[in-house]
Amino acid sequence: MAFGIGTNPPQADAGNVRGTQRRIACECWFTSTGRIMPLMLKIQDEDGQIHTIREITVHSQEKKRYAGVPSIEYDCTLTLRGKSVRAWLIYYQSENRWVVNFR
Repeated sequence: MAFGIGTNPPQADAGNVRGTQRRIACECWFTSTGRIMPLMLKIQDEDGQIHTIREITVHSQEKKRYAGVPSIEYDCTLTLRGKSVRAWLIYYQSENRWVVNFR
């Protein structure tokens, strides 16, 4: 019989991301303490047109693991085409990749 001591991951896995994910380009600021703050993002719509979003209000941020991949999730409100939209920006640290998730 084995007990598997020390085999538990240091942080619980959040499973798979729910909702619609879209790849984005994100301009961000790194503070002197290493905190990442998204400033602007660009997203491509279904017609291939690229939209720039500069109005980003970050409500909270949380370090998570999705399917074992370390990430930082930002709960935000974005102003898109004059409308406020709730979204989650996710930065996959090991892949250096940003996505926006609309749930």
